[in-house]
Parts: sequence; C-alpha cells; structure tokens
Amino acid sequence: MSDKLKKLTGKNSNDFEPVAYSLINTPDIELFKELVDKDDFLFDFVKQNVAQRLEKVCNQSNYKNLLKFLKFYSPSYEEFIISTLVKYTDEDLTDTMLQLFENGCEDEKIYCAKYFSYIQDTLALDLLKQYAYSDNSYLSSNCAATLGKFNNKDIYNEAIEKLNSDDEFEKLSAVKFLVSYGDINAAEPILNAIKHSSFAENMASELPYLYELSELIKTNRKDGLYILNLIINGLGETVALSQLYDFDIYNIFENLIKNNNDSMSSVVLLNACEKFTSLTENDEYLYDESKEVKEDVYAINKLLELVPYNAEELADEELKEDSPFVFTSLDFTTNVEKVRTLLKSNNQTLILKSVEILKELQKLTPEDKNIALENTSNSDIKNIILAIN
Repeated sequence: MSDKLKKLTGKNSNDFEPVAYSLINTPDIELFKELVDKDDFLFDFVKQNVAQRLEKVCNQSNYKNLLKFLKFYSPSYEEFIISTLVKYTDEDLTDTMLQLFENGCEDEKIYCAKYFSYIQDTLALDLLKQYAYSDNSYLSSNCAATLGKFNNKDIYNEAIEKLNSDDEFEKLSAVKFLVSYGDINAAEPILNAIKHSSFAENMASELPYLYELSELIKTNRKDGLYILNLIINGLGETVALSQLYDFDIYNIFENLIKNNNDSMSSVVLLNACEKFTSLTENDEYLYDESKEVKEDVYAINKLLELVPYNAEELADEELKEDSPFVFTSLDFTTNVEKVRTLLKSNNQTLILKSVEILKELQKLTPEDKNIALENTSNSDIKNIILAIN
C-alpha cells in the first residue's frame, strides 16, 4: 500500500484531507485505481470514510474529474461518484454518459447504468435492455434496477416467462433480474420457480433482497420457512456467510425459538443447529471471513442452544410426502414406522432417501427393500437400493 493510500485511509485529518483534495483535483487516477484494487482488503467503515472524504472535496468546478475514475468500478465508491455527478448534471454530462454507456469499457457501463437510475433519459433504454443479462453481475444488476425505475415492463415480462424455462441457468438469471428490478409482485412467481428448480438454494438466497425474509415468514409462514431452510442448506457453500446479516437471521431464529410450537419451525431449527455446529467446528468455513461474520456465526450457534427439547418430536410431523420439509425431517428422525410409510411414495428420490435413513438407523429389512423396489421405476435408483445392505 502506497504512502498516499495509507494517509487517505488513515485517521489523521492532517494526512487524509490533502490527499483527498489532490485525488479529486489533480485527478490522481493511479491512486484511485489503487484504492479500488484494495477493496477486498479494507474494512467497510474505512471505505465509507474514504467515500465521505472524497465527496466532501467535490464541487461545481471539479466534479467532471470523476469521469476519469469510471474506468475502475467499485461498489464502495459508486454511490458517492454517481450522486455527485447527478448533483451537478447537465445535458452535456448526460450525453457524455450515454456515449460511455455505448462505447466505454465494462466498468464505465456499470457506473452509467446507475447514473440513468437518477437521470431517466429514454435514450438509455436500449442499452439498459442490452446489458440486463450481462455476465458481469454488477452491470446486469444496475441495468435491471434502472429499468425498474423506468417502470419498463418489456424485459420484466420476459424474465417472468423465463422462470418457466427448462434451462436452470436461464431461470436463475431471470430470478436475479427480477430481484434487482424490484417489483414485489414478482415474489410469487419466483417462489413457484424455486419449488421446481435444482438451483433452489441459489434462488432462495436472492429472494430476501426483494421480499424481506422475516416479513415473508409472517405473511406466508410455510413458504417463508421453506426459503429459510433452503438458505440454511446453502450456507458456506452456495450462500455466503456474510448474507446472515443481510437476512437478519439471528432475530429470525430468536423469534422461532420463542414461538416454536409447530413442526415446520422445528425442522428448520434442527437443520440450523446442525449447520451452525458444522460451521463453527470446521475452520475452512470461517478462515477467510471477516471478524464481524465470525461473530455472527458464533452468536447464532450459541442462540441455537436454546432450541426446545421437543423439536425432534414435532419435526416428525413433517414426515409426509407432500411436505416441503420432508427431506430435512428425515435427517433428524428416529421414528422408523413413519419412515417406512415413505417407501410407497410417488417421489422416487424420497424412497431412496428413506431406505438410506432406515439403513443408518439399522432398521432396514429385506421387506423394506422389496417395497422400495416395487415402487421404483428409475433404474439408477433401483441399482443404488439393491447395493444397500
């Protein structure tokens, strides 16, 4: 880290004020590039301080210098840059931003897409639509959000249709678009897509950015807990641990523990107990995480010690084929007879899972295997069942 960057990110105003002044007024493109390159190594509060220091220097006479920084994208400085440009904008600046949106580099396009969420010039619409499904997540997200500000329904309606696609990647990209677009009416079709997707965990971790998870649990308990359970399954794998704070998971678990009087919440809490035990006992999950994330994980793990003793008994009520929690419930049951009822399920994956659980409980009989095989037509699943002794 250069001496200038150390001063800019430091605590001494005698150091950071002249560096901030120089960065904006020169403009010091190399220093800004270094700042962006260090994004992953600076604490959030440090980056917030830097953004405030730089914003304070900007004025009517130097704001156009910010255009030189658009080649280096950072979500940490996007808001200060765009809000400053918007504050002093005029027709010439908007024309410049349109030109950059069309011909600039990818980082410049990201900033431009954000700019047009404030300055809703219809000349930007075609470009916003063009990049709405960009492989760059920042660009696609900004385009979708800005199209939402325009209330443009063309791509929105296409995304709703894509939720029915057989292509799981296309379906996931549609979910991401709709969440960034920000229309709460998309929540229900997204929920339906999640229930029929092999990417359910990935999609579930997107939905709370459109529909607050605690609110979803209040208004539609079954679906809300289903989404929460998927998020728990994906933690440390497909769902980042930093998202625990975004979703207010601690308070959600606290409320579930206080009001744990049903089988669905019992399954979810048992699943959470197992997941957070694993997260805290395996260094690989927390090794690269920030201090704040580690504290969240350990606090939640401690909280989950309060899960009521009767949770396993209540969770057995979800051992039924039509329950969205049946697979999770199987992981915690010792109720052999209820597991055996699932051997006649119409869901062949569920039949296989039930055979495996009976094997783990040391209760699998030849008759159980015969029943399972009689209700299974998939040759691969049949072979797996036959191999289980």
